[in-house]
Amino acid sequence: MKRYLDYLWPIIGLVAVVWSVDLLWDKLKAEAGTDAAIEALLAQGSFWDNLRIVASRIGQKIAVIPTDAFFHAALATLVAYAALAWYDRIALLHLGKEKGISWLYISVCSFVTYALSHNIGASVFSGGMVRFRAYTAKGLTAGEVAVLVALCSFTFAFGTILLMGLVLLYEPEILRPLGRLSSWFAIGDNGARLIGVAMLGFVALYTIGSWLKFRPLRLGKLEIIYPRLPIVFRQYLAAPLELAGAAGIIYFALPEQGNPGFMIVLGAFLLSFSAGLLSQVPGGVGVMEAVFLAVMPGMPAPAVFAALLIWRMFYLIIPLVVSLPVVLAFERAQLRRNTRIAPPP
Repeated sequence: MKRYLDYLWPIIGLVAVVWSVDLLWDKLKAEAGTDAAIEALLAQGSFWDNLRIVASRIGQKIAVIPTDAFFHAALATLVAYAALAWYDRIALLHLGKEKGISWLYISVCSFVTYALSHNIGASVFSGGMVRFRAYTAKGLTAGEVAVLVALCSFTFAFGTILLMGLVLLYEPEILRPLGRLSSWFAIGDNGARLIGVAMLGFVALYTIGSWLKFRPLRLGKLEIIYPRLPIVFRQYLAAPLELAGAAGIIYFALPEQGNPGFMIVLGAFLLSFSAGLLSQVPGGVGVMEAVFLAVMPGMPAPAVFAALLIWRMFYLIIPLVVSLPVVLAFERAQLRRNTRIAPPP
């Protein structure tokens, strides 16, 4: 049975990609064919002709993004990655292992971890391996690194639940367009508010559990201890800051005309980014775009797609390019260190 389950997530991810790319392609073609001449070209042209037309429309949308929008998107990226480094710092505080590990070391480790895991996918594997190499070099055990990885992942989930709960309370109509994807997703405004209340209820229960020092949760051999209240308060700050920074990249890249506001963009980002993570597709390619476009039907698809390309450039591609030399430099330093301390034959 376990052997079959090992194939389940890859199959689900593949189906999600195919379905998402098909939806995305239909949406982009429909938006590109805004006049009769282009519509005729799309109807008669080959796939490659259609791809050139769609790419040209997206390129036009990127070209009109003002320079200050790129500057603000870059600042939002810095905020997001600084908050991600805070995730690691919070986990180290929880373990009582923060002494002797500088903020710079934590920041570089966190940056490389997320740059790789966001692009490669399988974040537990790719991110866990980077942290294992970096933090065991600072004296942490394999078990402590596992707790650190788990708490960082939970901090992200905690922030997503907190912010999504607030979005659904104040902007419940954000879920209306999802009904067009499938009747399974048809949720009314009252239902959306109830989901939001349930999410905030989970956040409150977690906080109360930390305050009253509930007994640890046991999942097989794994024991999850409620963090101390000061740790939880830090999670309240770090997680929303990171998610708001990441969503801010898209918000600044969107055109002002028709922009639904930051709360809607934030909600669309939380839904689409979570869908991309669950699909286990590297970078959430296709899945994220399809969900984001579905949640924001009031904006031209090429403009939204252009903003998502800017997000991928700042949040995924540039960090990946920067992180690879850092990994090589770290491994080279570790190799030299091990060679120096190795006993003579």
